[in-house]
Amino acid sequence: MPYEWLPPEGDAHRLHLWPHRSLTQRGFVWFIGLTATLIAVPLVGLVGNPVLWALLPFLVAAILAIWFALRKNGRDRDILEDLRLAPDRIQLTRHGPKGARQDWEANPYWVRVTLHETGGPVPNYLTLSGNNREVELGAFLSEEERLELQHELQAALARLRSV
Repeated sequence: MPYEWLPPEGDAHRLHLWPHRSLTQRGFVWFIGLTATLIAVPLVGLVGNPVLWALLPFLVAAILAIWFALRKNGRDRDILEDLRLAPDRIQLTRHGPKGARQDWEANPYWVRVTLHETGGPVPNYLTLSGNNREVELGAFLSEEERLELQHELQAALARLRSV
């Protein structure tokens, strides 16, 4: 699961969420190198032929497109959401891919966890409502993970409210 409950700090509980990270830096280098090699293999038969110069820009553009798409995906993996649940307040901090930070906090007694099965940007869209604001939580998680997280959050909020 790309989220984990951290050990409690006194009476506060913390939850860290992050996107799936399936491609490491080393894997990125291997993938680009292997892709470039496999694209270049058919060109060996065209060495010395003017057709090579006609195909080369398209093949280089394909490799560059893959490179930039994987780099953007790597930047998007830098998202981190930190949810802190304490008896006096709930605080959500989201660190975006370009270093942007967004904060939200509310009183735990008035916070509502909602799972929007349809109508959101993703199926089983999970939100927290409170303090006259609704914020998304874990939009990068899979549908099943958001469903499981909803149950865990509702249980954590019920325990928090009973303290």
